Amino acid sequence: MNYSIWGKLGGAGLGLAVGGPLGALLGGVAGHVLVDRKGALFGAPPRDLIFTTGLVALAAKMAKSDGVVVQNEVEAFEQIVQVPDSEHERVKRLFDLAKGTTDGFEAYARQIGEAFRDEPALLEDVLDGLFHVAKADGAVHEAEYAYVKAVAGTFGFTDADFDRIAARHVRRADDPYLILGADRSLGDQELKRHYRKLVAENHPDREIARGLPPEAVAIATQRLAVINAAWERIAAERNLK
Repeated sequence: MNYSIWGKLGGAGLGLAVGGPLGALLGGVAGHVLVDRKGALFGAPPRDLIFTTGLVALAAKMAKSDGVVVQNEVEAFEQIVQVPDSEHERVKRLFDLAKGTTDGFEAYARQIGEAFRDEPALLEDVLDGLFHVAKADGAVHEAEYAYVKAVAGTFGFTDADFDRIAARHVRRADDPYLILGADRSLGDQELKRHYRKLVAENHPDREIARGLPPEAVAIATQRLAVINAAWERIAAERNLK
Protein backbone atom coordinates (compact mmCIF):
# COMPACT_ATOMS: atom_id res chain seq x y z
CA MET A 1 0.00 0.00 0.00
CA ASN A 2 1.66 3.20 -1.19
CA TYR A 3 -0.96 5.72 -0.22
CA SER A 4 -2.52 7.20 2.87
CA ILE A 5 -6.18 7.06 3.83
CA TRP A 6 -7.15 10.68 3.39
CA GLY A 7 -8.54 10.43 -0.12
CA LYS A 8 -10.97 7.82 1.19
CA LEU A 9 -12.51 9.92 3.95
CA GLY A 10 -15.28 11.44 1.89
CA GLY A 11 -16.61 8.08 0.82
CA ALA A 12 -20.09 7.21 1.98
CA GLY A 13 -20.19 4.07 4.09
CA LEU A 14 -16.81 4.34 5.78
CA GLY A 15 -18.39 4.79 9.18
CA LEU A 16 -20.51 1.73 8.63
CA ALA A 17 -17.50 -0.25 7.46
CA VAL A 18 -15.51 0.60 10.59
CA GLY A 19 -18.25 0.91 13.22
CA GLY A 20 -17.86 1.97 16.83
CA PRO A 21 -16.47 5.33 17.99
CA LEU A 22 -13.91 5.45 15.17
CA GLY A 23 -16.69 4.92 12.65
CA ALA A 24 -18.54 7.84 14.22
CA LEU A 25 -15.51 10.07 13.62
CA LEU A 26 -15.30 9.00 9.99
CA GLY A 27 -19.00 9.62 9.59
CA GLY A 28 -18.58 13.12 11.00
CA VAL A 29 -15.81 13.93 8.53
CA ALA A 30 -17.86 12.59 5.61
CA GLY A 31 -20.81 14.68 6.73
CA HIS A 32 -23.16 11.77 7.27
CA VAL A 33 -24.43 9.76 10.21
CA LEU A 34 -22.81 6.51 9.14
CA VAL A 35 -21.96 4.65 12.29
CA ASP A 36 -23.57 1.35 13.17
CA ARG A 37 -23.41 1.13 16.94
CA LYS A 38 -23.00 -2.64 16.93
CA GLY A 39 -19.93 -2.56 14.70
CA ALA A 40 -18.99 -3.24 11.12
CA LEU A 41 -21.58 -4.36 8.56
CA PHE A 42 -19.33 -5.25 5.68
CA GLY A 43 -16.85 -7.72 7.14
CA ALA A 44 -13.48 -6.80 8.62
CA PRO A 45 -12.86 -3.04 8.52
CA PRO A 46 -9.90 -1.73 6.47
CA ARG A 47 -6.77 -2.00 8.64
CA ASP A 48 -5.31 1.26 7.34
CA LEU A 49 -8.45 3.14 8.39
CA ILE A 50 -8.44 1.61 11.87
CA PHE A 51 -4.72 2.27 12.35
CA THR A 52 -4.57 5.85 11.09
CA THR A 53 -7.96 7.04 12.36
CA GLY A 54 -7.17 5.46 15.73
CA LEU A 55 -3.83 7.24 15.90
CA VAL A 56 -5.55 10.53 15.03
CA ALA A 57 -8.17 10.04 17.72
CA LEU A 58 -5.73 9.07 20.47
CA ALA A 59 -3.26 11.84 19.55
CA ALA A 60 -6.06 14.39 19.68
CA LYS A 61 -7.22 13.18 23.08
CA MET A 62 -3.65 13.24 24.39
CA ALA A 63 -3.13 16.79 23.16
CA LYS A 64 -6.29 17.77 25.01
CA SER A 65 -5.15 15.97 28.17
CA ASP A 66 -2.28 18.39 28.79
CA GLY A 67 -4.20 21.54 27.92
CA VAL A 68 -4.12 23.46 24.67
CA VAL A 69 -2.95 21.91 21.41
CA VAL A 70 0.09 23.93 20.36
CA GLN A 71 1.36 24.22 16.81
CA ASN A 72 4.39 22.01 17.26
CA GLU A 73 2.16 19.14 18.46
CA VAL A 74 0.14 19.42 15.27
CA GLU A 75 3.33 19.53 13.20
CA ALA A 76 4.68 16.43 14.97
CA PHE A 77 1.40 14.66 14.28
CA GLU A 78 1.72 15.44 10.59
CA GLN A 79 5.27 14.07 10.54
CA ILE A 80 3.83 10.69 11.47
CA VAL A 81 0.54 10.90 9.58
CA GLN A 82 1.34 11.77 5.99
CA VAL A 83 -1.24 14.30 4.84
CA PRO A 84 -1.31 15.61 1.26
CA ASP A 85 -1.79 19.36 0.99
CA SER A 86 -5.13 18.79 -0.70
CA GLU A 87 -6.40 16.85 2.33
CA HIS A 88 -5.02 19.07 5.10
CA GLU A 89 -8.38 20.58 6.01
CA ARG A 90 -10.04 17.18 6.12
CA VAL A 91 -7.52 15.68 8.53
CA LYS A 92 -7.64 18.84 10.64
CA ARG A 93 -11.41 18.35 10.85
CA LEU A 94 -10.92 14.73 11.95
CA PHE A 95 -8.39 15.84 14.59
CA ASP A 96 -10.74 18.57 15.87
CA LEU A 97 -13.74 16.21 15.92
CA ALA A 98 -11.77 13.70 17.98
CA LYS A 99 -10.77 16.40 20.47
CA GLY A 100 -14.37 17.47 20.88
CA THR A 101 -16.14 14.13 21.19
CA THR A 102 -17.72 13.08 24.44
CA ASP A 103 -16.15 9.62 24.03
CA GLY A 104 -13.12 9.25 26.27
CA PHE A 105 -9.84 7.92 24.92
CA GLU A 106 -10.68 4.53 26.42
CA ALA A 107 -13.40 3.93 23.82
CA TYR A 108 -10.96 4.51 20.97
CA ALA A 109 -8.20 2.50 22.65
CA ARG A 110 -10.52 -0.46 23.22
CA GLN A 111 -11.58 -0.49 19.57
CA ILE A 112 -7.98 -0.32 18.33
CA GLY A 113 -6.86 -2.94 20.83
CA GLU A 114 -9.61 -5.29 19.72
CA ALA A 115 -8.88 -4.72 16.02
CA PHE A 116 -5.18 -5.56 16.44
CA ARG A 117 -5.29 -7.95 19.40
CA ASP A 118 -3.36 -10.52 17.36
CA GLU A 119 -0.81 -7.96 16.13
CA PRO A 120 0.86 -6.43 19.20
CA ALA A 121 3.57 -4.90 16.98
CA LEU A 122 0.92 -2.63 15.43
CA LEU A 123 -0.24 -1.59 18.88
CA GLU A 124 3.37 -0.71 19.71
CA ASP A 125 3.39 1.43 16.55
CA VAL A 126 0.44 3.40 17.92
CA LEU A 127 2.21 3.96 21.26
CA ASP A 128 5.41 5.04 19.51
CA GLY A 129 3.39 7.49 17.44
CA LEU A 130 1.80 8.96 20.57
CA PHE A 131 5.20 9.41 22.21
CA HIS A 132 6.46 11.18 19.10
CA VAL A 133 3.62 13.69 19.29
CA ALA A 134 4.14 14.09 23.05
CA LYS A 135 7.83 14.98 22.50
CA ALA A 136 6.97 17.80 20.08
CA ASP A 137 7.62 20.52 22.67
CA GLY A 138 10.89 18.97 23.78
CA ALA A 139 9.65 16.85 26.68
CA VAL A 140 7.09 14.20 27.55
CA HIS A 141 5.10 15.79 30.35
CA GLU A 142 3.72 13.87 33.30
CA ALA A 143 0.13 13.97 32.06
CA GLU A 144 1.19 12.78 28.60
CA TYR A 145 3.28 9.95 30.05
CA ALA A 146 0.38 8.81 32.24
CA TYR A 147 -1.95 9.02 29.24
CA VAL A 148 0.22 6.82 27.00
CA LYS A 149 0.69 4.35 29.86
CA ALA A 150 -3.10 4.17 30.29
CA VAL A 151 -3.53 3.53 26.56
CA ALA A 152 -0.89 0.78 26.76
CA GLY A 153 -2.78 -0.80 29.65
CA THR A 154 -6.00 -0.75 27.66
CA PHE A 155 -4.14 -2.46 24.81
CA GLY A 156 -3.11 -5.20 27.26
CA PHE A 157 0.60 -4.38 27.63
CA THR A 158 2.27 -5.13 30.97
CA ASP A 159 4.18 -2.51 32.95
CA ALA A 160 7.43 -4.13 31.82
CA ASP A 161 6.33 -3.91 28.18
CA PHE A 162 5.47 -0.25 28.62
CA ASP A 163 8.80 0.53 30.31
CA ARG A 164 10.61 -0.99 27.31
CA ILE A 165 8.55 1.06 24.84
CA ALA A 166 8.86 4.27 26.88
CA ALA A 167 12.64 3.87 27.09
CA ARG A 168 12.80 4.54 23.35
CA HIS A 169 11.44 8.03 23.99
CA VAL A 170 11.91 9.11 27.60
CA ARG A 171 15.41 9.53 29.06
CA ARG A 172 14.66 8.25 32.52
CA ALA A 173 17.23 5.54 33.07
CA ASP A 174 18.79 6.18 29.64
CA ASP A 175 19.52 2.46 29.57
CA PRO A 176 20.23 0.92 26.15
CA TYR A 177 19.55 -2.55 27.55
CA LEU A 178 16.06 -1.46 28.55
CA ILE A 179 15.47 -0.12 25.03
CA LEU A 180 16.40 -3.53 23.61
CA GLY A 181 14.47 -5.41 26.29
CA ALA A 182 17.64 -7.35 27.10
CA ASP A 183 19.25 -8.41 30.35
CA ARG A 184 22.77 -7.15 31.04
CA SER A 185 23.80 -10.68 31.99
CA LEU A 186 23.44 -11.92 28.38
CA GLY A 187 26.67 -13.02 26.73
CA ASP A 188 27.94 -11.19 23.66
CA GLN A 189 26.75 -13.74 21.11
CA GLU A 190 23.35 -14.15 22.72
CA LEU A 191 22.96 -10.38 22.85
CA LYS A 192 23.90 -10.10 19.16
CA ARG A 193 21.25 -12.68 18.28
CA HIS A 194 18.67 -10.77 20.31
CA TYR A 195 19.57 -7.50 18.55
CA ARG A 196 19.39 -9.08 15.09
CA LYS A 197 15.97 -10.55 15.93
CA LEU A 198 14.76 -7.09 16.97
CA VAL A 199 16.03 -5.58 13.71
CA ALA A 200 14.20 -8.24 11.70
CA GLU A 201 10.99 -7.75 13.67
CA ASN A 202 11.05 -3.95 13.51
CA HIS A 203 12.39 -3.28 10.01
CA PRO A 204 10.18 -0.91 7.97
CA ASP A 205 10.31 -3.32 5.01
CA ARG A 206 8.26 -5.73 7.08
CA GLU A 207 5.54 -3.09 7.51
CA ILE A 208 5.54 -2.46 3.77
CA ALA A 209 5.33 -6.18 2.99
CA ARG A 210 2.32 -6.50 5.29
CA GLY A 211 0.50 -3.78 3.36
CA LEU A 212 0.45 -1.27 6.21
CA PRO A 213 -0.05 2.45 5.60
CA PRO A 214 2.85 4.94 5.35
CA GLU A 215 2.12 6.09 8.90
CA ALA A 216 3.12 2.69 10.28
CA VAL A 217 6.23 2.60 8.10
CA ALA A 218 7.36 6.03 9.36
CA ILE A 219 6.93 4.94 12.98
CA ALA A 220 8.83 1.70 12.37
CA THR A 221 11.68 3.64 10.74
CA GLN A 222 12.06 5.86 13.80
CA ARG A 223 11.84 2.90 16.16
CA LEU A 224 14.55 0.98 14.30
CA ALA A 225 16.83 4.03 14.48
CA VAL A 226 16.47 4.08 18.29
CA ILE A 227 17.14 0.33 18.49
CA ASN A 228 20.26 0.69 16.35
CA ALA A 229 21.51 3.61 18.44
CA ALA A 230 21.05 1.56 21.63
CA TRP A 231 22.96 -1.33 20.09
CA GLU A 232 25.81 0.96 19.05
CA ARG A 233 26.17 2.13 22.64
CA ILE A 234 26.23 -1.45 23.95
CA ALA A 235 28.65 -2.56 21.23
CA ALA A 236 31.02 0.29 22.11
CA GLU A 237 30.74 -0.52 25.82
CA ARG A 238 31.54 -4.20 25.19
CA ASN A 239 34.03 -3.52 22.40
CA LEU A 240 31.99 -5.62 19.99
CA LYS A 241 32.45 -5.56 16.23
